[in-house]
Amino acid sequence: MASLQIKIYGDDCLKRASRPVETFDGDLRRLVGDMAETMYQARGIGLAAPQVGENVRLLILDVDWISEEGGEPKEERNLKVLINPALAWESVEDSSVMEGCLSLPGIEGEVYRPVAVNIRYQDESGQQHERRVEGMEARCVQHEIDHLDGVLFVDRMPRMRRRLLAGKLNALKKTPRSDTNVSAQGKAF
Repeated sequence: MASLQIKIYGDDCLKRASRPVETFDGDLRRLVGDMAETMYQARGIGLAAPQVGENVRLLILDVDWISEEGGEPKEERNLKVLINPALAWESVEDSSVMEGCLSLPGIEGEVYRPVAVNIRYQDESGQQHERRVEGMEARCVQHEIDHLDGVLFVDRMPRMRRRLLAGKLNALKKTPRSDTNVSAQGKAF
């Protein structure tokens, strides 16, 4: 496995819709492994393939390995791999949480999302699944599916709040990619 470079705000691949995964082979499993190593190294809880320059409908998450307080990571891993995911149902109830993103280091914003969703997806062997997720896992899944559709969490924020972040966002666009530190301070997707 190899650690991949996380694409930063301003990179075109973050604004493109991803194509479905059609081939379930060793290359796909290798990409999943490389993405997992990258996510854990960056102390994230989720990562979508476009964030590492691959515009395919693949996301990974592990919302349990970092404590709510942002303390030291746990040794246990509970990696979930969702291929070609789609939301099948969303709860009417929503909540707001400060979100961060590995592709927008140093930027956080309040985003409203449904508190529970049903997701349809395939696993690494191509098998179809559907299940309900709630809480932080539901938020992470929605955040990562947004990446697959070329949507960033700041796109979900009210226009006035985005304007307050404009200076930071423009600075990210101008930062040389090798100088960007993508290690998350708290929970980042």
